Amino acid sequence: MTASWFRNLPVTLRVPLVTATLMIVLGLVASQGVLTALRHVQDARLVETARLHLDGLSVALGPFVLRQDVWEVYDILERAQTASDGQRLLQTVVADERGQVLAASDPKRAPVGSGISTYETGAVAPKDVTMTGDPTLRVMAPLRYQGREVGRIVTELDVTDLLAERRRVSLWLLFGNAAATAVLTFAGWLAVARILRPVATLVRAMDATEGVPRPIAEADIPRGDPGLARLIATYNRMTTAVEARAEAERRLAERERFVSLGRLSSSLAHEINNPLGGLLNAADTIVTYADRPEVVRESGSLMLRGLTHMRDVARAILDQNRLDRSAQHLRSVDFEDLRLLFEPEVASRQQHLRWEIGAGDATLAKLPSAQVRQVTLNLLLNASEAAGTGGQVGLTVSNGADELSIIVEDSGPGLGPDHLARLLSSGPLPPGGGVGLRLAHDIVVGLDGQISHSRTALATVIRVDLPVSGDGHV
Repeated sequence: MTASWFRNLPVTLRVPLVTATLMIVLGLVASQGVLTALRHVQDARLVETARLHLDGLSVALGPFVLRQDVWEVYDILERAQTASDGQRLLQTVVADERGQVLAASDPKRAPVGSGISTYETGAVAPKDVTMTGDPTLRVMAPLRYQGREVGRIVTELDVTDLLAERRRVSLWLLFGNAAATAVLTFAGWLAVARILRPVATLVRAMDATEGVPRPIAEADIPRGDPGLARLIATYNRMTTAVEARAEAERRLAERERFVSLGRLSSSLAHEINNPLGGLLNAADTIVTYADRPEVVRESGSLMLRGLTHMRDVARAILDQNRLDRSAQHLRSVDFEDLRLLFEPEVASRQQHLRWEIGAGDATLAKLPSAQVRQVTLNLLLNASEAAGTGGQVGLTVSNGADELSIIVEDSGPGLGPDHLARLLSSGPLPPGGGVGLRLAHDIVVGLDGQISHSRTALATVIRVDLPVSGDGHV
C-alpha cells in the first residue's frame, strides 16, 4: 500500500522525499556516532577523576585509618572536598577494615560507627565508572596501607553537568540535522523541478493536443541538457511524422473515394445511356405521330418512366457526393440508393446480388447516414471485386436490441493478410491498395462499433456491428 502510494507521486516529490529519508538516516547514524564518542570521552574523564581522587585519598588516609584517628581522617576529607570546589565530589565515606564508618565529608548522612554497606549499593570500581543517566554515581575502592587492606572508601560523584552537556549536544544534533534535511530537501525539489521542467513542458504539450500532436516551440527546448533536448526534438519529429501520415491517409481515402465514384460513374453511364436512347425514340415517335393520341400517350408514358429512372440515378449520385450529409440520419431509402448505385457494378460482372434490409427506420435513425453509406459501399465494392465474374455478393442489414448489424458476403477467395490488416487493425498502412478497407475500419471505430471477418467454405463474411442505444453519432 505504501509502495503503491509512493510510486504514484510525481518525480519532483519522490526525489526530495528519498533525499530527506537518506538525510534522516545519515543524521541518525552521525548523531549516534557523535553521542557515542562523547560518552566515551565523558566516561574516560570520570574514570580518571575517580582514580586520582581515590588513589590520593588512599595514600593520605592509610596511616590514620590504621590508627583509627577519626579527626585526621575527617580533616583530610574536608581538605579534599575544598580542593575540588564541590564541582564533582558530593560525599566521601571512609570505613575501617570491619566496615564501620570512621569519617565522612557529610557526617549527618554517614554517622561515625554506622555500616558502610548502605553506601556501597550500586558502587563500582574506578575503572568501571560509566554514565548511566543517573545524576549521581558511586565509586568504591579498597584502602591499602603497606600492602594491607585497612578499610574502604566510597565516593559519590555529581555528573549533572555531563548529562546536561549530553542533552545539549543531542538537541544541537537534532535541530542541525532537521535544518540540514529541510534545506537539502527543498534544494532537491528545486533542482529536480528545474531539471524536469522540459519534461513538464512536453507533458503539457501532449495533454493539450486533443488527439492531434503539436510540436514544441524551439524557445522551450532546453539547451543545457542534451538528453532532454534530443527527447523533445524526437517528439517534434514524431508530431511532424504523425501529421504527415494523417494527411497521407486523408488523401488516400479521398482518392479511394473518387476512384470508387469513377468506377460507379462508368457503370452508371450505361444506366443513363440506355433510357436516353429510349427517350429519344419516344420523342421521335411523338413528333412523327402527333395526330395519333394513343401513340402519343404510350410514348409519353415511356418517356416518364425513363426520366424517372434517370432522376433516381442522378439523385443517388448526388446523395453519395453531398458534403452536408453528416448531419442527416440514416434511412431505409439510403440503402435503396446504394442498391441503385451498386447494381451496375454487379451487372457489369454478371454477378448475383442478394439484398436484405431488415432494420426499421426507428433503429436506422439513430445512426449517421453519410458514414454508414460510405462503409457499406466500400465493403460492397470490395466484395464485388473479390467475387469476380459470375460470383455472388450479398448484403444483410438487421438490428438487435442495441445494435445495427451490416453483413457483406462474397464468394471470392478471401482476403489476404495485408487486406485483413487494413480492415481489422489501426496500425500503419501496408504498401499497396485497399485504402477503402482502412477507411471503413476508421469510420466504424469512430462510431464506437466493431468490425469482424470470418471465412467459410463458400464465402467471405465481413460483419459490422454499430451501437444504436444512444441518440447516434450525428
